[in-house]
Amino acid sequence: MKPSCFLPMAALSGGSPFRHFRNEAQRNRKGQMARSRDYRLGSQDFPRGWFMVADAATLQHGQPLAVRFFGRDLVLYRGADSGRPILVDAYCPHMGTHLARNHTSYVVRDGSQIEGDTIRCPYHAWRFDAEGRCIDIPYAPGAKIPSAARIASWPVVERWGAVFAWHDPDGGEPDWELPALAAWDDPAWVRWRFDDFGVLDRHPVEIVDNMADVAHQEPIHGQTVRYFELELDGHRAIHREGGVSRTSLTADDALLCIDAVYHGPGLLLTEMLGRYPSYFLIAHTPVDDGSIRVWHAVIVKSPHERATDEDVAMARAFQEQSRLAFAQDFEIWTHKRPALTILQIPHDGPYDKLRTWYRQFYNPRGPSDRARTTHGVRGMPRNLDRTDNREDGSSDDL
Repeated sequence: MKPSCFLPMAALSGGSPFRHFRNEAQRNRKGQMARSRDYRLGSQDFPRGWFMVADAATLQHGQPLAVRFFGRDLVLYRGADSGRPILVDAYCPHMGTHLARNHTSYVVRDGSQIEGDTIRCPYHAWRFDAEGRCIDIPYAPGAKIPSAARIASWPVVERWGAVFAWHDPDGGEPDWELPALAAWDDPAWVRWRFDDFGVLDRHPVEIVDNMADVAHQEPIHGQTVRYFELELDGHRAIHREGGVSRTSLTADDALLCIDAVYHGPGLLLTEMLGRYPSYFLIAHTPVDDGSIRVWHAVIVKSPHERATDEDVAMARAFQEQSRLAFAQDFEIWTHKRPALTILQIPHDGPYDKLRTWYRQFYNPRGPSDRARTTHGVRGMPRNLDRTDNREDGSSDDL
């Protein structure tokens, strides 16, 4: 998704006209959903990569969370001893009981469902470890546990207040790591809180298209683009842009510089240099083939060594403006039809090159995954001083 889609829009500061989007999307469900095969993305229905599966604040100790991603019902829980998040398939292989959708079983009521890093089925109390293996059947002590008594488990990490899972249809191990974000541990920065946009019935490729969409900036977001560049490098797509915005982010005619990086197919981190140095996160994760769950968040640098209460209030207001700007794109996605092909003209951004890059995640791994190309559309970003709007001239690498 294109980074400057997140620019706060001062004209919207009086309130949010977009709060109906979630209900609107629910009403439109299944109406115009397009699947991966409709876009001819590759041999797999779901992409390979790291994906956000939960706001970590919603994952409470002793309370497994039912979620659905990649066309599967899953269960996310915290290990009672380690505190680490664990993600497994939802259904017990014994009789198909959902491990998280129960409140009346005494396994649940007695608080014994989560023991160490294991989870018990609420029906017959079979116990599964973090790798999904059944390690205890309480009413059959000493009996051999069938090798089929296991559920799938998923690699997960907790980072920046979120839980991320690695998904690979071929079952491979991660071949890249989540990026570093030094600002998260810096007390001068106000950490984000996630805005959950809910489920959007659009294929994620429609969201990723924004990385190449230079032409929508002025009509949707009121930004005049002075330069634009898209670099495709292995699992990363890097969007560099500068322009003048009709928002409160910058002084009149000040250059607003944006570096947006997709780390794989579902996680966008954007650095923005303006009045408030900040990083934007957009995460979108396939729920079913043709629908995604979407989150938005902003971390903002304060002018102090340690952020004050006033800085926190400023950052929350800044994030709300960003949310409203992102909602401008969300409104388009909610009501558009699928763009299975794009009627591309020479003045458009490089949609075709971006979609070619995106297809790698829907196919088995190969040498083409590491192809490197750069596509400039406007201006000369490499000749501009991108530290003009920073007080210290510094840069954080993503």
